[in-house]
Amino acid sequence: MNLKAEHCSQIENALSAVAEKAKSGINHFYFVACGGSQAFMMPVQYMFDREITIPASIYTANEFNYGLPKDFGERSVVITCSHSGNTPETVSAAEKASKAGAVSIALSNKEDSPLWQAAKYPIHYDHGPDAAVADKSKSVLYALAFGILKIVAEEQSAKWESGIRALDALERATNCAAEKYKSAAEAWGKKNRRDTIIYTMGSGASYGEMYSFSACLLMEMQWLHSSCIHSGEYFHGPFEITDYDVSFVIALGNGATRYLDERALAFCKKFSDNVFVIDEAEFDMSGIDEEVREYYAPLIAGSVVRKMVDSLAYERGHPLSVRRYMWQMEY
Repeated sequence: MNLKAEHCSQIENALSAVAEKAKSGINHFYFVACGGSQAFMMPVQYMFDREITIPASIYTANEFNYGLPKDFGERSVVITCSHSGNTPETVSAAEKASKAGAVSIALSNKEDSPLWQAAKYPIHYDHGPDAAVADKSKSVLYALAFGILKIVAEEQSAKWESGIRALDALERATNCAAEKYKSAAEAWGKKNRRDTIIYTMGSGASYGEMYSFSACLLMEMQWLHSSCIHSGEYFHGPFEITDYDVSFVIALGNGATRYLDERALAFCKKFSDNVFVIDEAEFDMSGIDEEVREYYAPLIAGSVVRKMVDSLAYERGHPLSVRRYMWQMEY
């Protein structure tokens, strides 16, 4: 695992606290954040649900703050994230965790931020085009997550070790996927540049990536109407909006819930002429063991999504950095 020494040290500090808490018994893992920071933790919450018996839940920060779960307390582990470290709701959640005596872990790109100060175990990650994939947010989160699994599910240690080793193959896998989908992504941006609404769909480990695509990239950064539809919920109301000129982006997972995505895709293609498919089973995941590929697929799909939205932003003449309200005023 090629993480920076400082990141490794911070992760080890957090893992030591989790190991100490595990001696008396961990009752719940809480993943708490807002927006894209919440979405990027969704695959890990899904992984914990699939792999361990200790409950794991994901909350948008203010729901955690105002609708505090009954079993939250000193036996809990709370993992928060805010890129800027300044998200007030997330800072409050980290403060609640620390005050309650829970293991309070925070991920951020900003050291010494309010979130950094609020959590007992802050972990830094790098960001930007020059940052190594191994030190970016998702890699740091996965190193932490597989480290936690080694502690609470030690009997499957070999599996978690393979999950950690897979981090070394992540950069190659994401680059391969981005290159494979480059032309299709550019064509998608050109085709959909005048769309007024775009729906996304996914399930399982990949639902978070599709949620982030819809809420953060399309609504926040492109001011486009959008909604993320869970593939399993598509037939329980949302499929009624399907029509020949309605745009959909569907992630076909490579894991346990792939059937949900395939079923939704089969119906959607019958009535819409504008369906873009990201098939995770087609990713080149060499170096990533089969038993953890389901959890890594969303990270790789993210490189495809980025190509798509970069193309869309270019074609629409609408830079991804432009905001009307966010950071522009009090809200």
